Amino acid sequence: MVEKFKRDNGLTYAPEEIIVSTGGKQVIYDAMIATLNPGDEVIIPTPCWVSYPDIVGLADGIPVLLPCGSNQGFKLTPTQLEAAITPRTKWLVVNTPSNPTGATYSAEELAGLAEVLLRHPQVLVFTDDIYEKLIFDGRRFATFAQVEPRLRERTVTMNGCSKAYAMTGWRIGFGGAPRGLIKAMDKLQGQSTSSTCSVAQAAAIAALIGPQDETEMMRQAYERRRNMVVGMLNATPGLRCHMPEGAFYAFPDMSACLGRSTPTGKKIENDWDFVLALLSEGGVAAVHGTAFMFPGHFCISFAASDAELEEACRRIRKFCEELI
Repeated sequence: MVEKFKRDNGLTYAPEEIIVSTGGKQVIYDAMIATLNPGDEVIIPTPCWVSYPDIVGLADGIPVLLPCGSNQGFKLTPTQLEAAITPRTKWLVVNTPSNPTGATYSAEELAGLAEVLLRHPQVLVFTDDIYEKLIFDGRRFATFAQVEPRLRERTVTMNGCSKAYAMTGWRIGFGGAPRGLIKAMDKLQGQSTSSTCSVAQAAAIAALIGPQDETEMMRQAYERRRNMVVGMLNATPGLRCHMPEGAFYAFPDMSACLGRSTPTGKKIENDWDFVLALLSEGGVAAVHGTAFMFPGHFCISFAASDAELEEACRRIRKFCEELI
């Protein structure tokens, strides 16, 4: 993990500044449980991964959800961040590329947020970089501690093997952070899961330091599928889909379908109604936007074959065309 952070991100960590966990989720959990006191606030831009608010709540913290719409690329702005910080703010959580939108912060955009954070030394930064390798259109990946070294001592840089190396079931996540915080996280982990499976750790080492050509082939396939899926969704009546910059999700706006009904009489009053009807009448599984703290949308993954994705998009279009 030390070698990976140095090679890919220009970050130098000692072994005592690294934690290896059973998936990236445990790194998040360990960090929040180890640091939050009741009433501490955690700023989370939305749409966001479904686990962030719940993990904060489990640690007796307060999730502060900041809506970031497609008009701003689903990204947090420095003005929003500044306005949200209070004396109780303990963390900012940033996921780039994002689940569910694929929004990816450039180095310049992170630098703008970093300027705000430098004025508030009590705020820690948790950056979830799990989709780091899956980035499109020639963009260069950037992470907080790399862009602004003065934030290194306040930042947990989390990554893992599940996305870039298709090792979801192996449950390997890891993070780099200041030694004192890692020690606290490690103490907590030692009394919960004890440690990560040694066989999975060996597999992760092979993935991280071995040839990376398979990852690049996968990234290219995702970019091709993204183009097809977003193109087909944007050609569907009632849908508008922002172009993801990374990851493997599309997050179309379906608000124009609200108030309409399916041919069987099911009323579409919210995004939950939409995905349930899409599943039962169109045979396509999707996740409603409310799960990601952003109603009026739904999420689909393009981590599937081209043929499956093309068929799914055809079914989504037929479903939307038949709404009354």
